[in-house]
Amino acid sequence: MSLGITEITLILVVILLLFGGKRIPELARALGKATYEYKKAKDMIKKEADEIKDSIEGKQEEYKQKDDINNPDV
Repeated sequence: MSLGITEITLILVVILLLFGGKRIPELARALGKATYEYKKAKDMIKKEADEIKDSIEGKQEEYKQKDDINNPDV
């Protein structure tokens, strides 16, 4: 389902009528800031998740090495 040129034009006209010419740049600026903050937060959460994952994997290797030392027959 895609939008044609007529639908896009109609949406833009309705937005212009609802918000007026002065408020549209404010709305666009706010939307840009929100998008930037969302991406920044998403990247930060991804980075923290990767750090936790790496930490857990390191602990698993450490425990495996200790288990190999304590149980050499296995």
